[in-house]
Formats: sequence, structure tokens, C-alpha cells
Amino acid sequence: MSNIPLFSAKAVNAGLDFQTPINTVLNRHWYIMGEEVASFEGEFANYVGVSNCISVANGSEALELALKALGVSSDSKVIAVANAGFYSSTAIHAVGATPLYVDIDAALLTLCPQKLREALAQKPAAIIVTHLYGQLANIEEIIAIADAAGVPVLEDCAQAHGARRNGKQAGSFGTIACFSFYPTKNLGALGDGGAIVTNDDTLAGKVRQLRQYGWSSKYTVAVPGGRNSRLDEMQAAILRVKLPHLDQWNAQRRAIAARYNSAFKSLPLQLPASVGEDYVAHLYVVRSDDRTGLAAFLKEQGVTTDIHYPIADHHQPAYQSSCTLPVTESACDQVISFPCFPGLTDEEVGRVIDAVTRFFS
Repeated sequence: MSNIPLFSAKAVNAGLDFQTPINTVLNRHWYIMGEEVASFEGEFANYVGVSNCISVANGSEALELALKALGVSSDSKVIAVANAGFYSSTAIHAVGATPLYVDIDAALLTLCPQKLREALAQKPAAIIVTHLYGQLANIEEIIAIADAAGVPVLEDCAQAHGARRNGKQAGSFGTIACFSFYPTKNLGALGDGGAIVTNDDTLAGKVRQLRQYGWSSKYTVAVPGGRNSRLDEMQAAILRVKLPHLDQWNAQRRAIAARYNSAFKSLPLQLPASVGEDYVAHLYVVRSDDRTGLAAFLKEQGVTTDIHYPIADHHQPAYQSSCTLPVTESACDQVISFPCFPGLTDEEVGRVIDAVTRFFS
């Protein structure tokens, strides 16, 4: 019996024609900042429901450039959560700022609004809100709190492409937002890629300069802190093929998550809080008091699992902090991810359910 992978690019991309768009790019002989990039930026902005999309090389650089565009600098503090893989922290450190970690909501595992209120006394320059595992945070409440304090909100949507609430999409709530198109994402390229979206035309103009050396015109550096961070034409062409399928793929992910939730509801697991439109099931993550035993048993049954994420940002050996985040630390000790992706067969989902159920029987 074959192993069930945590993710399969072969299954996700089955039936898609990538050769035609790649050949189109090859025949144009234009590989950077061309027609495919311009078209994708317009199509993705329209999909998210914002006026500007600026594509970049990857999601990490998207976060870094967005912080720079917001004016975050070496004397700034930036609020972030500490259970999301250190990606936001990497960007904060890259611009020389200091992370100000805030604990998470126990149900959603995203930024806790009440803890945010308390942290605002430290006068942060920005707030990063990560829609972790594809679950929208309490973003409306967070925006209201931030607006009252005059602090911009940067949405980290790397795992939440297409998540919606009350007609608004992830990436359209905050001041500015960032996406990753890493191959395993809900909208994934065939390599690295990222984007920054915003309704603020001034911010968008600054990001466009920052992604290309800080140029105001060719060879004229007008903005400090610029870099070479550009999505290439082939990746943009691939993303244009995949974008029309995104909502259908998200629905398939939610259907798998709903099936899991129904099957596991009586087990000693803490399950995802939502399987509605505000959750696009980038990862199906549960919490278990016996994560090690569960993972070992599932491996024996041919079910691949992973931990997203085992080390809280404030416990990373390179950047250890003295802050205490009890909900975050508990989650990092308990979370485990099960297979959940478009193309996962009904039979495979059944095998996962059977294996998890037998572990607890």
C-alpha cells in the first residue's frame, strides 16, 4: 500500500496545460517584467478585490518590502505572532526592526485581539496579522483596534489565498498585504514567487520602486533600501493558468477538512474552528496531547504528517526572547498536520480517518 503524502504537486497540477504558456514566454524571448507579469498582477488584484498588485520574487521578500514601504526601520517595533514558522520574524529582522510578540487566540491560533490591545501600549510601527493555516484571523476586530491606535496592518496571506468573510477576501482588509506562491500554497507557482497588494496607490508606487533597486527611473535610485525582487514571466504565466481554479481547489480542501472534522469530533483532538469560507485549509492542523505517539502510529500506517510549527519564534536559538506566550507555546507542543490537498482521493481520506481513529481506539 502506497504512502499518503502530506502534499502532492503531481495531484494538484494534474490535467493543467503548462506547456502552452511556457512556450508562449519562450517564443517572446522576454523573461522579466513583461506581458505575463503585468497581466497576472491585474488579474490577481481583481481576484483579491484591491486596486494594486505588485509581484515580487517570494513571500518573504514581500513581507520585507511591505514593511519598508510602511516606513518600518531599525528603531521600530512590529507586532507579530510567534507560532507561524518565523517568516514574519525573518522580515522584521531583515529591516532591522524588533519583533513584539503577542499571544494567539486559543481557537483560531491567530493573533488575539485582547492581547493586541495590551501590546499597543508599546507603540509599534506596524502589526502583522498572519492568516495561519488558511484561517482568517479576527481581522475585522483587529483592524478596528489598529485604526483606533493609528497603526497600519500588514496581512500575511501566504496560506490564505481566497479566504473570505462577508464578501471580503484575505488581503483586502488591511493597509497592505503579502502573498507567497511557493509550490505548496493554495495558489502555487512552479518555483518561488510572491506579491504585495494594497488599495493605497502611494504605498503601491513605493513598493514598485523597492522591488527594483529603488529606481524612480532606470538607473536612478530614489528610494533607499531597494532590492532586486521580481516575479519572472514563466512563473506569472503558470499562475495565470492556475488562478481560475483556485476557488474550486479551496472548496475541495474545505470538503476534506469537513470530512475530517466530522470523523474526529468525538476524539481527544482539538480541531480546526471553521470549515466555512473563512478557512481555505492550506493545512489541516489538529492539536493532540500525544503528538509524538500519533505521528509515529500514522507513519506506520503509511500516512505522512508534519508539524507546523514546532518551535515558537521567541524560542529560536538565534533570537531567543524572555517573553512568555502560554497559548503559543502550548500550540507549538501539540499541533500536527494531516494530508489535505486537491487531488487527495476519497479512498486516501478514508485511510487517514481510519488510521487516526484506530490510534485512539
